[in-house]
Amino acid sequence: MQHTLEQTLRAEPASGRPAGLALLALAAASFGIGTTEFVIMGLLPEVAGDLRVTIPQAGLLVSAYALSVTFGSPAVAILIARLDRRRALLALVGLFILGNALCALATGYGLLMLARIVTALCHGAFFGLGSVVAADLVPARRKASAIAIMFTGLTLANVLGVPFGTALGHALGWRATFWAVVGIGFAAAAALFAWLPRNLPREGGNLLAEVRVLRRPQVLLAMLLSVLASASLFSVFTYVAPLLAATARATPNEITGVLLLFGVGLTLGNTLGGRLGDWRLMPSVIGLALALCATLLGLVPATRALVPATALIGVWGVLAFALVAPLQMRVLTAADGARTLASTVNQGAFNFGNATGAWLGGVAIGAGIDYGHLPLIGAGLALAVAAVGVVAHRTDR
Repeated sequence: MQHTLEQTLRAEPASGRPAGLALLALAAASFGIGTTEFVIMGLLPEVAGDLRVTIPQAGLLVSAYALSVTFGSPAVAILIARLDRRRALLALVGLFILGNALCALATGYGLLMLARIVTALCHGAFFGLGSVVAADLVPARRKASAIAIMFTGLTLANVLGVPFGTALGHALGWRATFWAVVGIGFAAAAALFAWLPRNLPREGGNLLAEVRVLRRPQVLLAMLLSVLASASLFSVFTYVAPLLAATARATPNEITGVLLLFGVGLTLGNTLGGRLGDWRLMPSVIGLALALCATLLGLVPATRALVPATALIGVWGVLAFALVAPLQMRVLTAADGARTLASTVNQGAFNFGNATGAWLGGVAIGAGIDYGHLPLIGAGLALAVAAVGVVAHRTDR
């Protein structure tokens, strides 16, 4: 796996320069975007207290971000379609910097909500366009691995960015965290400016024709896979803290340790998924989904004790994020002729899955299902991923 990573980083794009620095610049930007997306969750009490709103009201800042990614990012992708890809990526990072600066300066709840919506507009468009650029920087046999390298920034945000950002917010106030993210944005912009090839072209094409590409059955099936995979993850992960507290009697410190292990699993799974996607794309998606289903089924009895629960949650993290790069690559493959738009819409599909999974878990809890049985929902959704994957694979031309 390490050998494959090194080969991908050393691959040469059309510019003749090693692709590694450009991929690392994309990863740096994704680290900043991932940090700002998730760090707000650890700062909700501080934000609510400072802005004099309830914690549920502060929690809507998370929902608004996800909805902005889902519905706003495609519009942004259309607006930047006339720019060459290098300028488009720099413009998106500029929007990211502006949004986070507005978050830090917000004097009221309404202004912070607006700032979060603005910040989220760059999210899906950046990951969508960034996936296309990453794939084009390397040879065909390394494309999924290149996408995985970009998404490594997102996984590391959960392992490093969110914990440190939360600690900074607790020590110096929540605004300090957003100023720190602004700093990350400037560093990422400098890296992109210095290391991205200057000859990245526009994808071109007619907007109406690109929209028609999104109606292809294989594109729709690919996006359905993204929704289901993300829903499987968030139907359980959203409630993993109360789940561990209720079933394994885990303390807050123990839960923090489990979440850290889960974040490490995400990072390892991301690299694994890139390699599997380059090997055999759809068979890997189907196999990973079945393994994910089995792991979640095993988590039901395992949650009664902390040690087996922790071990399986680590495996769960590996398998859950191993699906991301292959699914993104599947969309790029199926949507030839509208890759940037389709890739961006797929980011909305992931976020729609996030919201759907969290909603399904909440409905189940409200209906009286024990926390310990939530993994059954995730397992069912993972099985659906495998089933849709089989259909997509068999009907692929």
